[in-house]
Amino acid sequence: MREEKVPAVDILSICKYGVLYIGVTSTLWNRVAVHKERDLEGFTKQYSVRLLVWYEHHRSMEAAIKCEKQLKNWNRVWKIRLIEEFNPNWNDLYEHIDYNQSMVTENADARLRGHDGL
Repeated sequence: MREEKVPAVDILSICKYGVLYIGVTSTLWNRVAVHKERDLEGFTKQYSVRLLVWYEHHRSMEAAIKCEKQLKNWNRVWKIRLIEEFNPNWNDLYEHIDYNQSMVTENADARLRGHDGL
């Protein structure tokens, strides 16, 4: 597998309204593939988390890490709302990753405000 490095934040699940896993990576397609193959020990392997239900690309790894940390502090209702705005049916988006459509603009932090006290 070879993929251009583009920082991204992702949410994986086992099914609609199931366990949620939030992560950050520079190679989204490759990273999700590893989760799908269950090659990573830990939370995602233990809970069989392998459906990509939400993702967002960022212009820098620093911005992606900031977003990941904010999302991890959100309550579950906010996370589900975010997923359903992007992916109402909780489809596995793995084969449909679009780097251009999901790229966050420089002012996207406003989207996160109100959920995390910023």
